[in-house]
Amino acid sequence: MSSEVIGPGHILAEKFRVERVIGAGGMGQVVCARHLQLDQLVAIKFIKPDALDGTEARARFLREAKACVRLKSEHVARVMDVGTLESGEPYMVMEYLEGTDLAGLSKQRGAIPFTEAADYALQACAGLAEAHALRIVHRDIKLANLFVSRGPTGLPLVKVLDFGISKSNPFGESEHDMTRTSSMLGSPRFMSPEQMRDPRAVDGRSDIWSLGVVLYRLVTGKSPFDSDN
Repeated sequence: MSSEVIGPGHILAEKFRVERVIGAGGMGQVVCARHLQLDQLVAIKFIKPDALDGTEARARFLREAKACVRLKSEHVARVMDVGTLESGEPYMVMEYLEGTDLAGLSKQRGAIPFTEAADYALQACAGLAEAHALRIVHRDIKLANLFVSRGPTGLPLVKVLDFGISKSNPFGESEHDMTRTSSMLGSPRFMSPEQMRDPRAVDGRSDIWSLGVVLYRLVTGKSPFDSDN
């Protein structure tokens, strides 16, 4: 079965029943599904067939799974499993989150009080601190990749999403490979100057720059820069 025809009621990997489509974009889609044996809701992410030309998209997909599975912080979305559909498309099983990302929150509310915005940023820092300690650099921190759900106490809980273009030498990829697969990826409005110049050279400080842009956007309701160039 191709991910392009996956919808409510479909059974995946003989253990997940699709409940609904959460979202879709140019590269892939995410569905909400229920584990048939555990009765647990999960999110399953796919790459669309037309985005799988060559090996780059598949490599980024696997890199995201490898990065996330090493991270134990409650402020990083957990990856629970990976696999391949019968059609050959890879999928990733992640924890299911209820809430909204900061892009949606910012669009809905405009400027957010500084105390609230700072709390979101500090929680994101906690997730990034663990990643940076493991030499994982996210490289695409932005409003849409910071998700606000609810923790066990009912308070807002921020989770960092999408490590698909992360950089981590311990995975065995050369700097040349990382540049070739990721040099044109990222979000210019949130990207540090050094990442724009040379993504091979960035470290955790580049993520901190991007998080600073996120905080500015939350507090002011606008970008510090008006151009994507």
